Parts: sequence; structure tokens; C-alpha cells
Amino acid sequence: GEGRAFTNIELGSILDMGRAGIRSLMRAQREALRGQGEWLLPAKRIVVATGNAHKLKELSDIFGGMVELVPMKAAGFTGDIVEDGDTFEKNAAIKAEAVAKFTGLPALADDSGLCVDALGGAPGIYSARYAARCNFAGDHDDEGNNQALLQNLKGLEPAKRTAAFVCTIACVLPDGREFTVAGDVKGRILESYAGNGGFGYDPLFFYEPFGKTFAQLSFEEKNEVSHRGRAIRAFAEKLKELLGE
Repeated sequence: GEGRAFTNIELGSILDMGRAGIRSLMRAQREALRGQGEWLLPAKRIVVATGNAHKLKELSDIFGGMVELVPMKAAGFTGDIVEDGDTFEKNAAIKAEAVAKFTGLPALADDSGLCVDALGGAPGIYSARYAARCNFAGDHDDEGNNQALLQNLKGLEPAKRTAAFVCTIACVLPDGREFTVAGDVKGRILESYAGNGGFGYDPLFFYEPFGKTFAQLSFEEKNEVSHRGRAIRAFAEKLKELLGE
């Protein structure tokens, strides 16, 4: 700066680099303090397209204060979202796009379900409504869904009852950028319930490495290996890259 004055472009570039460096340092400090130093730099706010408290807890535990997660209703979104996609990825993107457009904030949404090999990937995207699709009583009802699954696998030997839980997370940013990440976990479907924890198909989903169903795992154990836990961790890594930019 002593030889000549900076141009506006040069000065703007230097200031941008300075701000980016400061933000990077503050982010590292906040992560190191694990929730003790939010005052150093306000966390980025992301709206989550769900009202499910269980999902919000999983997300919050894994992000560890890196971002501020806001349920969509708290951000003012109370409308209905028609999930008419034919894949987990499309349905997650539909939800995230609707919430991001309404709030003007980054939004994330997930779509997940159980895919059973012997049933050609069913229940799949219809996991929450499987009972109704199979003419069983209940819609978005865990008991009805589980009974429909057991009936459709009746008599099938254990080796052929393989399945996977799948989760896709979509994120849409205000500038139009979007991305998706996915996670899955393989197991097999038992012939009867085991365990009282979890929700959905957890009492029937047997995870070989732990020798238990998902309904028999502690919250920490399930979070470590679940499809949603894996997808969230992949999302957190991608988000760190974007925050760095």
C-alpha cells in the first residue's frame, strides 16, 4: 500500500479474505469449545423441514453447535408439502425447496425408509404409509406397517429377509445451490418383534454387528450406525465445506 493506493477491487478482495479468515478462526474456536463460545460468532441458521422432535435431536447432537437448527414451524412455515417424488432424493428435495423458498433461509429435509430385497425394494418411499397401501388398518401407523411387512414376508427363510434402512438429506441454499447426501445400513427382518425402543420398523430390523434389533439399541448405539446418523455426518462434512466458502 506504500507504493500506490489500493484500487477498490483490490481493497474489497483484501477485506473479503480478512473476513473469511476471521470467520474460519471463530468457527474453529466455537467447535473446540463445544457450545461454550457461541458468542464468538453467531451460528448459521438452517431451517429443518420437519416437526419431528426425534429427528431434530439427532441432527443437533451430531452438528454439536456448528449451526443453529430451526424447525420449519418456528420459522413461520405451516403449509402442507406434497411429497410426490418417486425416490427418496426427490422427496427430500421437494421439502427442502419449499421451505427455503418460503423462509429465504438455507433449508434441509430428509426422506427415509425401509427397503426389503425380497419385496423389490418395498416399502421404500411408502414406508410410513405401507399399511394403507397393503389394505391394512392404519396410515402412518407403526403397528399397521409392521404387521403388513410381516404378512408379506410370511414363511420366507431368514437368509432371504435382507433389508436396508436408507436416508437421503437434501439442502437448498437461498442462492439456488442445492445438494444431497445419503446413508444406509443393512440388516434383516425378523419374524417377530424384539425390543421396546426406537420407532417405526425398529423392532423388526436386526443389525448383525450388534446382534440386536434397532429397538434394542441405546440412543447412542443407534445414532452411531443408523442410516440417518450416517447421512447426517456426511451432511455435516459437506456443510463445513460450504461454510468455509
